[in-house]
Amino acid sequence: MRPYRFIISGGGTGGHIYPAVAIADELKVRYPDAAILFVGAKDRMEMEKVPQAGYTIEGLWISGIQRKLSAKNFLLPFKLLSSLWKSKRILNKFKPDVAIGTGGFASAPLLKVGSRKGIPSLIQEQNGYAGVTNKWLSGKVNTICVAYEGMERFFPSEKLVLTGNPVRKDLLSIDAKREEALQFFGIDPEKKTLLVLGGSLGARKINELIDAHVDFFQEQQLQVIWQCGKLYEAAYAEKGGNGIQVHTFLNRMDLAYAAADMIVSRAGALSVSELCLVGKPVIFIPSPNVAEDHQTKNAEAIASKEAAILLPEVVANRQFKEEVLELLNSEEKRNRLSANIKQLAKPKATAHIVDEIEKLLPKA
Repeated sequence: MRPYRFIISGGGTGGHIYPAVAIADELKVRYPDAAILFVGAKDRMEMEKVPQAGYTIEGLWISGIQRKLSAKNFLLPFKLLSSLWKSKRILNKFKPDVAIGTGGFASAPLLKVGSRKGIPSLIQEQNGYAGVTNKWLSGKVNTICVAYEGMERFFPSEKLVLTGNPVRKDLLSIDAKREEALQFFGIDPEKKTLLVLGGSLGARKINELIDAHVDFFQEQQLQVIWQCGKLYEAAYAEKGGNGIQVHTFLNRMDLAYAAADMIVSRAGALSVSELCLVGKPVIFIPSPNVAEDHQTKNAEAIASKEAAILLPEVVANRQFKEEVLELLNSEEKRNRLSANIKQLAKPKATAHIVDEIEKLLPKA
C-alpha cells in the first residue's frame, strides 16, 4: 500500500497555523513515510511559518471579508473563484487520503472542494465561539474537533469530538523547571512574580495598565516579567528596573511560565489552552477587538468554572489593583484557581485529533 497523503489548510494567524503544524508533526511521528502538503493564503504568515517548520505549502489568492467598507471586498468573488479552481488542481494532483482544516479563510475553498470530491475531511475549531469558515464547512466535513463544551450551538452534534487544542510539548513539565527559570530571569525566590502576556505584537491596553501600576508593584515587592510586544518596544523598553523586567519577546515561554506565581494574559484560544496546562492563577483581560468577541467567550468558559479571573478591559483600570492584591494575599484563592484550571487541561489534544484523522483513513 502506498504511503498516506495528508493535506492541511489553515492560517492567517498563529492561532490557526500552530495547531496545523502540531497535527502535521504528530502525523509524521505515526507515519514517517507520509506525504504532507499545506495550503495557505498567498500573502499571510503561514507562507513563512510553515516552511520554517519543515513542510511544503501552496498559496491561494484568498482573503477574508473586510469589516469596514473596502475596495478589497469587490475582489472577493474573483479571489474565491480563483481559489476554488486552484484548490481543485492541487487536490487532483496531490490526491490526499484526508483533508484537514484548522480555520482561517484559506481552508474554506480547499475543504469545500475536497468534500465535494468525496475526500474524507476533518476541521479543528480552537475557540469557544466558532469561526465563520468552520461554520460554513461544518455541514460537509466528516469530523469536527473542538476545544470547548457546548459547541452544538454552531455544529452538528453527531460530528463533534471534544479534543482540546494542541499545545507546545515543552510545557508538559514546567514544574521541574522552576529552579532553572528563577536563574534564567534572575528572580528572587522569596518574592512573588507576575507574568504579563499580550501576544507577540503586544496589547496596548494591557501595556498601559501595567505601566500605570509600576509603583504599586514595587510597593508590594511584586516582581514582574512584562512581555510588551514588538509594536511597543520603543515605548516600554526603558521601563524596567526595581524588579520590573520588560521583554519584547519571551523566547523561553516554558521558563517564563515556570517562574510565574500568577499571570495576566489575553484570551486567545491557544493561550487559554496553554494556561490550563501551566496551571497558575490567571487574570484574563480579553481583547474586545476580535471577531465575534471570541476572546471574551474563551475567558468566560474558564472563569465560569472558577478556574480564572475575567477582567474586561472597560473595568481593568478600576479593578486590577484589587484583583492582584487578593491573589497576593490569599494563598487559598491562588491554590483554588490553580487546581481548577488544571482540571481543564487537555495535554493529549494533538494525539486525540490525529486519532480522529486515523479513523478517516482508507482501510487496508
